[in-house]
Amino acid sequence: MALAGPSSALLSSSSSACLRRLNPLLLSAACRRPAWGQRRAARRFCSAIASEADVFNSPEVAKSFDFANEERIYKWWESQGFFKPNFDRGGDPFVVPMPPPNVTGSLHMGHAMFVTLEDIMVRYFRMKGRPALWIPGTDHAGIATQLVVEKMLAAEGVKRTDLTREEFTKKVWEWKEKYGGTITNQIRRLGASCDWSREHFTLDEQLSLVEAFIRLHDKGLIYQGSYLVNWSPNLQTAVSDLEVEYSEEPGNLYFIKYRVAGGTRDDFLTIATTRPETVFGDVAIAVNPEDKRYAQHVGKLAIVPLTCGRHVPIIADRYVDPEFGTGVLKISPGHDHNDYHIARKLGLPILNVMNKDGTLNDVAGLYSGMDRFEAREKLWSDLVETNLAVKKEPYTLRVPRSQRGGEVIEPLISKQWFVTMEPLAEKALRAVEEGQLTILPERFEKIYNHWLTNIKDWCISRQLWWGHRIPVWYIVGKKCEEDYIVARTKEEAFAKAQEKYGKSVEIYQDPDVLDTWFSSALWPFSTLGWPDLSKEDYKHFYPSTVLETGHDILFFWVARMVMMGIEFTGSVPFSYVYLHGLIRDSEGRKMSKTLGNVIDPLDTIKDYGTDALRFTLSLGTAGQDLNLSTERLASNKAFTNKLWNAGKFLLQNLPDRSDVSAWDFLLANKFDTEASLQKLPLPECWVVTGLHELIDRVSTSYDKFFFGDAAREIYDFFWADFADWYIEASKTRLYHSGDKLAAATAQSVLLYVFENILKLLHPFMPFVTEELWQAFPFRKQALMVTPWPTTDLPKDLRSIKRFQNLQSLIRGIRNVRAEYTVEPAKRISASVVATADVLDYVSKEKQVLALLSKLDVQNVHFTESAPGDANQSVHIVADEGLEAYLPLADMVDVSEEVKRLSKRLSKMQSEYDALVARLNSQTFVEKAPEEIVRGVREKASEAEEKISLTKNRLAFLQSTVST
Repeated sequence: MALAGPSSALLSSSSSACLRRLNPLLLSAACRRPAWGQRRAARRFCSAIASEADVFNSPEVAKSFDFANEERIYKWWESQGFFKPNFDRGGDPFVVPMPPPNVTGSLHMGHAMFVTLEDIMVRYFRMKGRPALWIPGTDHAGIATQLVVEKMLAAEGVKRTDLTREEFTKKVWEWKEKYGGTITNQIRRLGASCDWSREHFTLDEQLSLVEAFIRLHDKGLIYQGSYLVNWSPNLQTAVSDLEVEYSEEPGNLYFIKYRVAGGTRDDFLTIATTRPETVFGDVAIAVNPEDKRYAQHVGKLAIVPLTCGRHVPIIADRYVDPEFGTGVLKISPGHDHNDYHIARKLGLPILNVMNKDGTLNDVAGLYSGMDRFEAREKLWSDLVETNLAVKKEPYTLRVPRSQRGGEVIEPLISKQWFVTMEPLAEKALRAVEEGQLTILPERFEKIYNHWLTNIKDWCISRQLWWGHRIPVWYIVGKKCEEDYIVARTKEEAFAKAQEKYGKSVEIYQDPDVLDTWFSSALWPFSTLGWPDLSKEDYKHFYPSTVLETGHDILFFWVARMVMMGIEFTGSVPFSYVYLHGLIRDSEGRKMSKTLGNVIDPLDTIKDYGTDALRFTLSLGTAGQDLNLSTERLASNKAFTNKLWNAGKFLLQNLPDRSDVSAWDFLLANKFDTEASLQKLPLPECWVVTGLHELIDRVSTSYDKFFFGDAAREIYDFFWADFADWYIEASKTRLYHSGDKLAAATAQSVLLYVFENILKLLHPFMPFVTEELWQAFPFRKQALMVTPWPTTDLPKDLRSIKRFQNLQSLIRGIRNVRAEYTVEPAKRISASVVATADVLDYVSKEKQVLALLSKLDVQNVHFTESAPGDANQSVHIVADEGLEAYLPLADMVDVSEEVKRLSKRLSKMQSEYDALVARLNSQTFVEKAPEEIVRGVREKASEAEEKISLTKNRLAFLQSTVST
């Protein structure tokens, strides 16, 4: 149909009210049988009146913006297809892949932050005319989802191991179909303008993890081996570094004797450890080569306690910190990441003393089968009994815990699949170095480079049932290490096995699944159809423009996406990486259930509205944490109300909808030429020039992703300039001038400026801006698809300076009124003194000056010299060449004011003298707390200043009486 958005008929809260407000000419033209044959468009328009009339409310009938209307507006946007990329206006696509939230997730402030920032980007570039695509999706979250379903089954008395793998995964899929949409529905509540028709799930068949595994394996970049990993004893799987959370907890530092082999009974080294149960995995004792205390022992052997005399070498290595503990370090490479790297570097053996369930194995001898923490207590008791314990002292531990299960993570040697990262990292480093990829803020480049320069091979296998099964098959009867087959399907694997081993061969698939992060690393291109490069989405939208996410996953996700993108597509997967910080509470603390300081986004939306939440989150600085408080939210809710009230004012003061000629005049005024701008009176010229400057600044900030700057600029202009000054100034044209042309000009400027403010603000506050936009008649399309304001529009900088002078004069008069406590309703006289050129423009705005300063318009005089009663007037200097005189008699009873101030001065002097007396007391100054003394000094200083001001005013008043 001709109108892409609802007309004025669709704006009110009911169909009947809607029809009453509709321009009769438009209604009849739209709903009668069109003489020119455009019946189909007319029918569609008429049906829109009935079907969409209740979508929008208007400030004319609604006191304030109703947050409950946000969902209706969102559904209307989606139903109109506005979230899909539109190529009508040309331009390069702007593509953002959404960081896929866990399918088990529930909306938190971290989600709210990334949704807000990404939606701001997409809405802005959509309005700029670029085909904008925001690709949504969810992560299958291997560990988290499996845990959720296991707990659900446990409540029914069923263990996962009671089921076959196929039965269990069927249960997980059933859970996903029932509950998996929760997080995406919550993301919709934030106004996310994603193309939901392209929604993906990291277990979708088209996300070709198998293809990626095979290609990396064929290049020799994937291998299987036994290495140290983060092991979760309860979950029975390896976990990534990101799934390990460290917490400071009380513990102990244990000091243990290691006797020197061949020495006397008193010849021993003392080591300090927080985990004595790992002594059975010791393969060496190390000291710093510069530590003279132990130089004589280097090269000898030490006896590991409680191991029936097992000997290990005493070695020197610069890694050892002489200041920690005793300066002697036990090397247990099977259970400590740092020890593991030392052992690999020096060629030391690796001993594993622990089973995968967290109990000690046969290497621990008599302690075999004991839980690791139980063994710790038993072993210390035995060390004490055998006189090998030196001491135990309290020590704060940095304990690694599973993000999902909460249990203590155990560094453990385990057989896993790994990706060789170094050759991939080299290309990712070059991408930033050569400018193919820009990281914002720039300071994160150093962190990115450091991590990639010191990268470790990536463990990509997980011991789970939920996830992408590793595409590796083994031959029954053969050792896994000796022979395995990598294939895309079981059928392909079986064919390869038969070709090599004969028709009767039997195969079985590796039970492990791929790390969830492996699937996420392919997200930007797998969602667009890779590896099928003929897919239209891949051809149109790859590579993406921006990847926006939290800075805490720069390494775990972003850097891996860059590496995989370059490896599989030959190009970086996105041009920019934009990183945001954490959302903290008002005191700067991390939000946690333990602290009870978690702010729920959905509760926030209910209380303050989505727009207020989004605007608050957008005010942060890229890469830095944001402290969120209810005060900030309340302030921005007030901003929403201010917008609404401004819209109400405009609608009440614009022509009736039936006055087509008046609306033609309003809509024709675009003020996009020098000539049109120069014709405007000073306040109108000033506000339009300010708007044009704002459009340029805000557009630049959007382009640079400086969203906080853009938000503040719009806020300040709307509130401080448009609402506080121009709307007030416009009332002189609308209510007092009697000049129809002046009123029409003011109406045009009000509409022009407000419409553009709504456009600039829409990416931040989409709901209230769309509602207000639709409240005005003759809307040809929805705000969210309306073209962005044009930049480089004409500006009259002289009008800025001139109106600032007028503002200074008005502020000066207001300050004097406040100082002399003039009744708010009282109008006073004034003489404005200025040079001829200044008087020329100030005198033309006599009505504005009088209205905003509360002057008696009949007694405002303009002159080039001081008035005769200047000595009995308050003198204001607004600016060089612009002054004013306000007769005292108009404001106060001078005699009464002299009495009042004299009495007040006496009281102030007494209070000041008392403060000075305290400060002159040596006892007070020496014995009182420093902050108390400082407070008294500050009060005395303030009192002295007030006394001086009061004396000056009193002297001035007395001089006028004597005159």
